[in-house]
Amino acid sequence: MSKIVFFCIPAHGHTNPTLGVVSELVSRGHEVWYYSYNIMREKIEAAGAKFISCDDYDAEQRLSSKDSARVGKDIAFSTKLLVDTALALDDKVCFEMEDIQPDCIVADSMALWGKAIALKLGIPFVSSTTTFAFNEHSAKIMKQGIGDLFKMLISIPKTTKQVKRLRDKGYPVKNVLDIIGSDDEAHTIVYTSSEFQPCSETFSDKFTFVGPSIRDAKDEIIKMRDKLIYISMGTVNNDMMSFYKNCIRAFKDTPYQVIMSVGNIVSVDDFGKLPENISVFPYVDQIAVLKKADAFITHAGMNSVSEGLYFEVPLVMLPQTAEQKGVAERVGELGAGIRMDKQDVISLKSAVDKVLGDVTYKKNAEKISQGFKKASGAKGAADKIIEVCGK
Repeated sequence: MSKIVFFCIPAHGHTNPTLGVVSELVSRGHEVWYYSYNIMREKIEAAGAKFISCDDYDAEQRLSSKDSARVGKDIAFSTKLLVDTALALDDKVCFEMEDIQPDCIVADSMALWGKAIALKLGIPFVSSTTTFAFNEHSAKIMKQGIGDLFKMLISIPKTTKQVKRLRDKGYPVKNVLDIIGSDDEAHTIVYTSSEFQPCSETFSDKFTFVGPSIRDAKDEIIKMRDKLIYISMGTVNNDMMSFYKNCIRAFKDTPYQVIMSVGNIVSVDDFGKLPENISVFPYVDQIAVLKKADAFITHAGMNSVSEGLYFEVPLVMLPQTAEQKGVAERVGELGAGIRMDKQDVISLKSAVDKVLGDVTYKKNAEKISQGFKKASGAKGAADKIIEVCGK
């Protein structure tokens, strides 16, 4: 049996898709070690892996709130954080890899340190990609403006300094794209279908599109009205009280049942007395709600979009990041939802009325769902990993 090591970042949307794969590998008798963060320990151990904490080595968790806001927006700053974490983990992970002697490393595409260690130690590697796979063709959906291009260009000298820090510690990397870019020669698991992936035909056969990993619902949601609207802006950038209040104003006098999940940054008590048709919670069982929902107002995170479309729910999307804008662009191209730039009361109500009133959005969501459901899933991902272990 094989020994497999996973690396991931502390994000539910990046961790959750891998858990079914871990369970599948363990059920086949393989041993799995999983480097992650304490917030994810319980679910990783429940999947059957041996959990190893990275909390003491992570650079991002020690940031001020001001610097945290730069992550994902400032390329040079984000690269430095990734390299800081990789170098902090270097001695620990190299020592432990010598003890484990893994047959394969599986690393999230954002967990730079996993790919870097695999390169340094010559261990077979699989990239775990929970967003779209990107190459020169699919990257066009990001539609970067001249401002984004300028920021990337001025960051190159600073990212080059970070690459030198890795090379000085024995990592065989030439540039930052060696570790954070899509590599057409690397075995890659992509948690979407070939139909939903933009330009999937342009990727090599080393890319396996396994579809989204959808867990079972834990709760039962009671549908009180003919149409149920679900609203969630994810688990990261959800400090959006004015948006939430606009949603309440937009739907308070409608025939819709509304369930809104707002996270723990804002307080449910601050909403005061709610209209009879609207419920607000810090968290809900998203899968349980989506099984009953008729429309989903979302930030267009890949995980949320995949779950919504899996259950054939048309989307109203308010993306906050470049990645989310790319996902929203693809959904719009396939006609399964509407991307919004405004968050005012009239625009919100108009968008929901439109996706509910035009059956085309529902039919296109159903087409995408069919592609998800015929994909190979966790078994296909496990097959890919075992294939790499044997090479």
